Amino acid sequence: MVNWDKLPATADAAEATKKEAKREAGRLSVVLIHGFAGDGIFTWVLQVGALAKHYDVYVPDLLFFGGSTSGDALRTPAFQAECVAAALRRLGVERCAAVGFSYGGFVAFGMAEVVCTGCSLPSMPRSTGEAMLRRLGAASFAELLLPDDVAGLRSLFAAGAYRKWSRWFPDFVLKDYLKLMIFNRKERAELLEGIVVSDKDAAAAPSFQQDILLLWGENDIVFTMELASKLKEQLGQKASLRSISKAGHLVMLERPRVFSRCLTEFLQQQQQQQQPRSTTTTAAASEAGRRPTSARAFEARVIE
Repeated sequence: MVNWDKLPATADAAEATKKEAKREAGRLSVVLIHGFAGDGIFTWVLQVGALAKHYDVYVPDLLFFGGSTSGDALRTPAFQAECVAAALRRLGVERCAAVGFSYGGFVAFGMAEVVCTGCSLPSMPRSTGEAMLRRLGAASFAELLLPDDVAGLRSLFAAGAYRKWSRWFPDFVLKDYLKLMIFNRKERAELLEGIVVSDKDAAAAPSFQQDILLLWGENDIVFTMELASKLKEQLGQKASLRSISKAGHLVMLERPRVFSRCLTEFLQQQQQQQQPRSTTTTAAASEAGRRPTSARAFEARVIE
Protein backbone atom coordinates (compact mmCIF):
# COMPACT_ATOMS: atom_id res chain seq x y z
CA MET A 1 0.00 0.00 0.00
CA VAL A 2 1.26 3.47 -0.89
CA ASN A 3 0.71 6.38 1.46
CA TRP A 4 0.18 9.67 -0.36
CA ASP A 5 1.25 12.84 1.44
CA LYS A 6 0.45 16.18 -0.20
CA LEU A 7 3.10 18.67 0.81
CA PRO A 8 2.86 22.40 0.05
CA ALA A 9 6.40 23.59 -0.63
CA THR A 10 6.53 26.04 2.27
CA ALA A 11 9.37 26.48 4.72
CA ASP A 12 7.22 25.25 7.63
CA ALA A 13 6.13 22.12 5.77
CA ALA A 14 9.70 21.37 4.75
CA GLU A 15 11.00 21.68 8.31
CA ALA A 16 8.21 19.45 9.61
CA THR A 17 9.06 16.87 6.96
CA LYS A 18 12.74 16.87 7.89
CA LYS A 19 11.95 16.33 11.56
CA GLU A 20 9.50 13.45 11.12
CA ALA A 21 11.13 11.52 8.28
CA LYS A 22 13.93 8.99 8.34
CA ARG A 23 15.56 8.19 5.02
CA GLU A 24 16.76 4.68 4.37
CA ALA A 25 20.46 4.69 3.50
CA GLY A 26 21.19 4.31 -0.21
CA ARG A 27 17.57 4.81 -1.25
CA LEU A 28 17.29 6.86 -4.45
CA SER A 29 14.77 9.68 -4.78
CA VAL A 30 12.76 9.51 -8.02
CA VAL A 31 10.87 12.58 -9.25
CA LEU A 32 7.98 11.92 -11.66
CA ILE A 33 7.23 14.96 -13.83
CA HIS A 34 3.86 15.04 -15.58
CA GLY A 35 2.86 16.09 -19.08
CA PHE A 36 0.49 18.79 -20.30
CA ALA A 37 -2.94 17.16 -20.17
CA GLY A 38 -2.99 16.17 -16.51
CA ASP A 39 -1.42 16.74 -13.11
CA GLY A 40 1.19 14.62 -11.39
CA ILE A 41 -1.04 12.12 -9.62
CA PHE A 42 -3.26 11.50 -12.67
CA THR A 43 -0.24 10.94 -14.92
CA TRP A 44 1.78 8.65 -12.66
CA VAL A 45 -0.83 6.85 -10.54
CA LEU A 46 0.02 3.48 -12.13
CA GLN A 47 3.79 3.83 -11.54
CA VAL A 48 3.96 5.09 -7.97
CA GLY A 49 3.08 1.80 -6.29
CA ALA A 50 5.80 -0.16 -8.08
CA LEU A 51 8.47 2.51 -7.64
CA ALA A 52 7.71 3.29 -3.99
CA LYS A 53 8.76 -0.24 -3.01
CA HIS A 54 12.36 0.62 -3.84
CA TYR A 55 12.62 4.41 -4.10
CA ASP A 56 11.53 7.63 -2.46
CA VAL A 57 8.96 8.92 -4.95
CA TYR A 58 8.06 12.59 -5.41
CA VAL A 59 5.26 13.69 -7.75
CA PRO A 60 5.25 17.48 -8.24
CA ASP A 61 2.59 19.57 -9.93
CA LEU A 62 4.37 21.92 -12.33
CA LEU A 63 3.56 25.62 -12.38
CA PHE A 64 -0.06 26.30 -13.39
CA PHE A 65 -1.02 22.67 -12.85
CA GLY A 66 -2.65 21.35 -9.70
CA GLY A 67 -2.26 24.05 -7.06
CA SER A 68 1.11 25.36 -8.26
CA THR A 69 1.38 29.03 -9.23
CA SER A 70 4.00 31.71 -9.79
CA GLY A 71 4.03 35.48 -10.06
CA ASP A 72 7.11 35.30 -12.28
CA ALA A 73 6.70 36.00 -15.99
CA LEU A 74 9.05 33.20 -17.08
CA ARG A 75 7.36 30.31 -18.88
CA THR A 76 10.26 28.13 -20.02
CA PRO A 77 10.92 24.46 -19.21
CA ALA A 78 14.19 25.59 -17.61
CA PHE A 79 12.27 27.76 -15.14
CA GLN A 80 9.95 24.86 -14.38
CA ALA A 81 13.03 22.73 -13.67
CA GLU A 82 14.41 25.38 -11.33
CA CYS A 83 11.12 25.42 -9.43
CA VAL A 84 11.06 21.64 -9.08
CA ALA A 85 14.66 21.65 -7.82
CA ALA A 86 13.87 24.44 -5.34
CA ALA A 87 10.84 22.55 -4.03
CA LEU A 88 12.95 19.41 -3.59
CA ARG A 89 15.55 21.37 -1.66
CA ARG A 90 12.86 22.57 0.71
CA LEU A 91 11.83 18.97 1.26
CA GLY A 92 15.39 17.93 2.06
CA VAL A 93 16.08 15.98 -1.13
CA GLU A 94 19.78 15.88 -1.92
CA ARG A 95 19.86 13.88 -5.15
CA CYS A 96 17.27 12.43 -7.49
CA ALA A 97 16.53 10.81 -10.82
CA ALA A 98 14.10 12.85 -12.92
CA VAL A 99 11.48 11.01 -14.98
CA GLY A 100 9.59 13.23 -17.41
CA PHE A 101 6.62 12.49 -19.65
CA SER A 102 5.94 14.60 -22.76
CA TYR A 103 6.10 18.27 -21.65
CA GLY A 104 7.62 16.97 -18.43
CA GLY A 105 10.44 15.53 -20.52
CA PHE A 106 11.48 19.05 -21.49
CA VAL A 107 11.51 19.92 -17.79
CA ALA A 108 13.46 16.76 -16.92
CA PHE A 109 16.15 17.75 -19.42
CA GLY A 110 16.62 20.85 -17.27
CA MET A 111 17.72 18.63 -14.40
CA ALA A 112 20.96 16.67 -14.22
CA GLU A 113 19.78 13.06 -14.43
CA VAL A 114 17.23 12.57 -17.17
CA VAL A 115 14.90 9.66 -17.81
CA CYS A 116 12.65 10.95 -20.56
CA THR A 117 9.58 9.30 -22.07
CA GLY A 118 7.52 10.69 -24.88
CA CYS A 119 9.41 13.97 -25.23
CA SER A 120 10.91 15.19 -28.48
CA LEU A 121 13.87 17.54 -28.16
CA PRO A 122 15.27 19.59 -25.28
CA SER A 123 13.98 22.44 -27.43
CA MET A 124 11.45 21.73 -30.17
CA PRO A 125 12.37 23.14 -33.60
CA ARG A 126 9.55 25.12 -35.13
CA SER A 127 9.50 22.90 -38.22
CA THR A 128 9.06 19.81 -36.03
CA GLY A 129 6.18 21.44 -34.20
CA GLU A 130 4.49 22.49 -37.43
CA ALA A 131 4.80 18.97 -38.88
CA MET A 132 3.32 17.52 -35.71
CA LEU A 133 0.32 19.83 -35.85
CA ARG A 134 -0.33 18.94 -39.49
CA ARG A 135 -0.11 15.24 -38.63
CA LEU A 136 -2.61 15.63 -35.79
CA GLY A 137 -4.91 18.02 -37.65
CA ALA A 138 -4.58 20.93 -35.20
CA ALA A 139 -3.98 24.60 -35.91
CA SER A 140 -1.95 25.22 -32.75
CA PHE A 141 -0.63 23.46 -29.67
CA ALA A 142 -3.13 25.37 -27.57
CA GLU A 143 -5.99 24.01 -29.69
CA LEU A 144 -4.64 20.48 -29.33
CA LEU A 145 -3.61 20.46 -25.66
CA LEU A 146 -6.11 22.91 -24.15
CA PRO A 147 -9.46 21.63 -25.47
CA ASP A 148 -12.53 23.55 -24.38
CA ASP A 149 -15.17 20.92 -25.12
CA VAL A 150 -15.76 17.18 -24.91
CA ALA A 151 -15.07 16.60 -28.60
CA GLY A 152 -11.67 18.28 -28.36
CA LEU A 153 -10.71 16.30 -25.25
CA ARG A 154 -11.82 13.03 -26.86
CA SER A 155 -9.65 13.85 -29.89
CA LEU A 156 -6.68 14.59 -27.62
CA PHE A 157 -6.97 11.24 -25.86
CA ALA A 158 -7.45 9.48 -29.19
CA ALA A 159 -4.20 10.99 -30.48
CA GLY A 160 -2.34 9.98 -27.33
CA ALA A 161 -3.44 6.36 -27.09
CA TYR A 162 -2.77 3.30 -29.24
CA ARG A 163 -5.99 1.70 -28.05
CA LYS A 164 -9.00 3.87 -28.85
CA TRP A 165 -10.53 3.54 -25.40
CA SER A 166 -11.47 7.23 -25.29
CA ARG A 167 -14.46 6.55 -27.55
CA TRP A 168 -16.04 4.63 -24.67
CA PHE A 169 -15.72 7.44 -22.13
CA PRO A 170 -19.14 8.92 -21.25
CA ASP A 171 -19.46 12.64 -21.92
CA PHE A 172 -20.00 13.42 -18.24
CA VAL A 173 -16.59 11.91 -17.38
CA LEU A 174 -14.86 14.08 -19.96
CA LYS A 175 -16.78 17.16 -18.80
CA ASP A 176 -15.56 16.56 -15.26
CA TYR A 177 -12.02 16.10 -16.54
CA LEU A 178 -12.16 19.44 -18.34
CA LYS A 179 -13.25 21.16 -15.13
CA LEU A 180 -10.66 19.45 -12.95
CA MET A 181 -7.62 19.46 -15.23
CA ILE A 182 -7.90 22.16 -17.90
CA PHE A 183 -7.56 25.57 -16.27
CA ASN A 184 -5.03 28.44 -16.19
CA ARG A 185 -5.44 28.48 -19.96
CA LYS A 186 -3.61 31.75 -20.58
CA GLU A 187 -0.57 30.70 -18.57
CA ARG A 188 -0.49 27.22 -20.07
CA ALA A 189 -0.67 28.62 -23.59
CA GLU A 190 2.39 30.70 -22.70
CA LEU A 191 4.14 27.55 -21.44
CA LEU A 192 3.55 25.95 -24.83
CA GLU A 193 5.16 28.91 -26.56
CA GLY A 194 8.20 28.39 -24.35
CA ILE A 195 9.09 24.97 -25.78
CA VAL A 196 9.22 25.97 -29.46
CA VAL A 197 12.33 27.67 -30.84
CA SER A 198 13.57 28.46 -34.33
CA ASP A 199 15.27 25.70 -36.28
CA LYS A 200 18.53 27.66 -36.10
CA ASP A 201 18.43 27.91 -32.31
CA ALA A 202 17.59 24.21 -32.01
CA ALA A 203 20.43 23.12 -34.31
CA ALA A 204 23.04 22.86 -31.55
CA ALA A 205 23.22 19.30 -30.27
CA PRO A 206 22.41 19.04 -26.55
CA SER A 207 25.20 17.78 -24.31
CA PHE A 208 24.65 15.73 -21.15
CA GLN A 209 27.13 13.91 -18.93
CA GLN A 210 24.41 11.71 -17.43
CA ASP A 211 23.07 8.45 -18.80
CA ILE A 212 19.68 9.01 -20.40
CA LEU A 213 16.88 6.56 -21.10
CA LEU A 214 14.41 7.39 -23.87
CA LEU A 215 11.38 5.18 -23.23
CA TRP A 216 8.86 5.37 -26.07
CA GLY A 217 5.52 3.97 -27.14
CA GLU A 218 6.14 2.18 -30.43
CA ASN A 219 2.88 3.51 -31.87
CA ASP A 220 3.27 7.10 -30.68
CA ILE A 221 1.86 9.47 -33.32
CA VAL A 222 2.50 12.62 -31.28
CA PHE A 223 6.27 12.25 -30.91
CA THR A 224 7.00 9.46 -33.36
CA MET A 225 9.69 6.78 -33.17
CA GLU A 226 11.45 8.66 -35.96
CA LEU A 227 11.75 11.69 -33.68
CA ALA A 228 12.91 9.43 -30.86
CA SER A 229 15.69 8.01 -33.04
CA LYS A 230 16.79 11.50 -34.08
CA LEU A 231 16.88 12.58 -30.45
CA LYS A 232 18.99 9.58 -29.48
CA GLU A 233 21.40 10.40 -32.29
CA GLN A 234 21.65 14.00 -31.07
CA LEU A 235 22.25 12.96 -27.48
CA GLY A 236 25.01 10.54 -28.43
CA GLN A 237 26.41 7.56 -26.57
CA LYS A 238 24.98 8.58 -23.20
CA ALA A 239 21.44 7.93 -24.44
CA SER A 240 19.67 4.61 -24.93
CA LEU A 241 16.30 4.13 -26.63
CA ARG A 242 13.74 1.47 -25.71
CA SER A 243 10.35 1.10 -27.34
CA ILE A 244 7.23 -0.53 -25.93
CA SER A 245 4.90 -2.26 -28.37
CA LYS A 246 1.15 -1.70 -28.52
CA ALA A 247 1.45 1.70 -26.85
CA GLY A 248 1.09 5.27 -28.00
CA HIS A 249 2.08 8.58 -26.42
CA LEU A 250 0.38 7.61 -23.13
CA VAL A 251 2.68 4.62 -22.79
CA MET A 252 2.84 4.72 -18.97
CA LEU A 253 -0.98 4.40 -18.82
CA GLU A 254 -1.42 1.86 -21.63
CA ARG A 255 1.43 -0.49 -20.65
CA PRO A 256 2.10 0.41 -17.00
CA ARG A 257 3.76 -2.85 -15.94
CA VAL A 258 6.14 -2.94 -18.90
CA PHE A 259 6.90 0.76 -18.48
CA SER A 260 7.64 0.39 -14.76
CA ARG A 261 9.85 -2.65 -15.40
CA CYS A 262 11.92 -0.83 -18.03
CA LEU A 263 12.26 2.21 -15.81
CA THR A 264 13.23 0.18 -12.74
CA GLU A 265 15.85 -1.77 -14.70
CA PHE A 266 17.46 1.49 -15.79
CA LEU A 267 17.43 2.96 -12.28
CA GLN A 268 18.90 -0.21 -10.79
CA GLN A 269 21.64 -0.20 -13.40
CA GLN A 270 22.52 3.37 -12.49
CA GLN A 271 22.70 2.54 -8.80
CA GLN A 272 24.89 -0.50 -9.42
CA GLN A 273 27.39 1.64 -11.27
CA GLN A 274 27.75 3.69 -8.07
CA GLN A 275 28.83 6.80 -9.93
CA PRO A 276 27.87 10.31 -8.80
CA ARG A 277 26.54 11.11 -12.26
CA SER A 278 23.97 8.34 -12.03
CA THR A 279 21.69 10.49 -9.90
CA THR A 280 20.71 14.10 -10.00
CA THR A 281 22.26 16.63 -7.65
CA THR A 282 19.40 19.02 -6.98
CA ALA A 283 20.22 20.43 -3.58
CA ALA A 284 22.78 21.02 -0.89
CA ALA A 285 23.72 18.01 1.22
CA SER A 286 21.07 16.97 3.72
CA GLU A 287 20.53 13.99 5.99
CA ALA A 288 16.77 14.57 6.00
CA GLY A 289 14.45 12.07 4.38
CA ARG A 290 11.10 10.44 4.94
CA ARG A 291 9.37 7.12 5.46
CA PRO A 292 10.53 4.78 2.68
CA THR A 293 7.08 3.48 1.69
CA SER A 294 5.44 6.82 1.01
CA ALA A 295 4.90 8.71 -2.22
CA ARG A 296 4.66 12.47 -1.99
CA ALA A 297 2.93 15.01 -4.15
CA PHE A 298 3.78 18.64 -3.60
CA GLU A 299 2.84 22.06 -4.89
CA ALA A 300 5.31 24.73 -5.97
CA ARG A 301 3.11 27.74 -5.22
CA VAL A 302 5.80 29.64 -3.30
CA ILE A 303 8.72 28.95 -5.60
CA GLU A 304 10.38 31.98 -7.15
